[in-house]
Amino acid sequence: MVSIRWLVTALLLVQQSLAENFTTSNGQIFTPGFVVLNAPQPNTPLGGDVTANGKLELPPHDDDDPSQIFNITMFLYSYTTGRNFTISNGTATANNASLGEIMAQESGSTVKHINWVWPDCLVGDGAPDDDDSDRGTYNISIRQNFRLNGEDHYTIFDVPISVTNSIEDDDNRPSCDSLTNELLSPGEIDAETANEIGVLFAPGDATEVETETETEARAPPQHSLNSPEPDMSTGAGSLAAEGLGEVALKRLVVCRMKVPPSTTVTKSLPTPDFYDPRTNSTGR
Repeated sequence: MVSIRWLVTALLLVQQSLAENFTTSNGQIFTPGFVVLNAPQPNTPLGGDVTANGKLELPPHDDDDPSQIFNITMFLYSYTTGRNFTISNGTATANNASLGEIMAQESGSTVKHINWVWPDCLVGDGAPDDDDSDRGTYNISIRQNFRLNGEDHYTIFDVPISVTNSIEDDDNRPSCDSLTNELLSPGEIDAETANEIGVLFAPGDATEVETETETEARAPPQHSLNSPEPDMSTGAGSLAAEGLGEVALKRLVVCRMKVPPSTTVTKSLPTPDFYDPRTNSTGR
């Protein structure tokens, strides 16, 4: 019979190996999707660009747009404590216990900040005092449901943090039980299969993004049945130049860099500050 201690140790090793390797550049962490995280710094909330630094237009999108983000959900989980909390599943609850749709926050901004209230069982200061504590090692799990060039994807990206920062007791904190979900094993989650698309949009990646964008309405040119069909290239006689219709297909190309993306190994990033209900702001 496999011992519980051995099983927990094995899960921790899997968790650590999945979360340690990051593709980073200029203080940003690239993910298997459009989200580009700004590496959490002390005394700052977790934030990230949801357009791959401008490669994707912000919503609204048409249902048939070839590239778009359907939704982003986030969880805070730990195999050490056995906890799995909802940060955002698209449904807002009172006092930011669970955040609403990430893409709808900070309207007009490509950068979204996660202003989430720490739940009550994480109250404390410093490392966990005993084995029953819910403080300690966690992963912020970012799930992206998106379409890239006509193909739908669902990816999973984990950011390891250590909940050792000071979190004061407050009556407005949500209960941990109200945010708790079943904790799935790494095999059940199967992040490796989900992330087969790989890390996107890092320096050196030449992924093209096809998006539909509204252009200035112009009357289409007249063509007879015997007219040569216009080509799709740019320049005189092209569809782009002649302005056929109100919607044009735009290709945005991520330029190739001569240097490969830098990869760092990070065991645990600084704990981001979420939301302090006492001051109505982020901060320790």
